[in-house]
Amino acid sequence: MENFLEQIAELLEVDVVNEADELKSFEAWDSLTILSIIAMANENYGVVLNAAEINGANTIAGLWSLIESKKA
Repeated sequence: MENFLEQIAELLEVDVVNEADELKSFEAWDSLTILSIIAMANENYGVVLNAAEINGANTIAGLWSLIESKKA
């Protein structure tokens, strides 16, 4: 999870993120960030996500749970 938090912080262009942070609350939250999350999840965790699933996750912890649930 620690590595995931660092990756998400980098994508969201902030120093630190917390599990409870809402994804849409970040200034860098846009369609390009969503595409970057899709690529990161595929490359680092071997899961395929779509934009609707990511938007439905709402929080950093929700996004992590989504990725965990899709691991084979």
